[in-house]
Amino acid sequence: MPTVGVEFAKVSYTPTGGHLVLRDISLSLEQGTTTALLGRSGSGKTTLLRMVNGLVRPTSGEVAVLGHRLSSLESPEQWVELRRNIGYVVQDTGLFPHMTVERNAGLSLELEGRPKDEIASVARQNLQKVGLDFDRFRGRLPWQLSGGQRQRVGLARALALDPPVLLMDEPFGALDPLTRGEMQTMLRGLLASMGKTVLLITHDLNEALYLADRVVFLADMEVAVDLPAKEVLASDNPHVKLYVSALHHEVDG
Repeated sequence: MPTVGVEFAKVSYTPTGGHLVLRDISLSLEQGTTTALLGRSGSGKTTLLRMVNGLVRPTSGEVAVLGHRLSSLESPEQWVELRRNIGYVVQDTGLFPHMTVERNAGLSLELEGRPKDEIASVARQNLQKVGLDFDRFRGRLPWQLSGGQRQRVGLARALALDPPVLLMDEPFGALDPLTRGEMQTMLRGLLASMGKTVLLITHDLNEALYLADRVVFLADMEVAVDLPAKEVLASDNPHVKLYVSALHHEVDG
């Protein structure tokens, strides 16, 4: 039977002094699969994603990663160990501007005190995996890179500890269409070869269908639709039809 990589069990979230954001979310993400999460701005996508690495704690319900219930983690060491198993890629990359490409790519290993030769070797391997020549780019600073190149470095950094779980929060949202297409092609090939459990937030249905095995739509604080990617375009669900209509509008326009 498939093994669960990430599980949300009746998860709800209300920030202190705020309004309900998520209500009774239940999802099981199989290991080695990519799940795309879609929804309008403010639908709770990022909140749900950030529950996986404990940056947001659910008000009720349970989140489990690789079989470990996050509510059972008590010590700082346990949380550090959890986050070693989770890579995180965000839209603005979060690269340190004063650090070279090589150091940014190997920072997680540096913080763990790994040997310098190991850090350099992993940085080289991962930068090449994401399509950056190590010798050409290793000494550059983030401001010397294009948006797509910075995002590649951010992805290489997220892969440094070879985490089995990868969180991606609109990683290509700020890129121009051509660069975005190149990044999608690179990522699709990379994910196919690595077998990681991926939760991807995107506003782009076409991107979701290209990269994901499964597409989940959030609406009204709940899971509105949960479908295999290959079934989305034929769905009669009104939430799905809105996205498909918008996709056709972009193509026709």
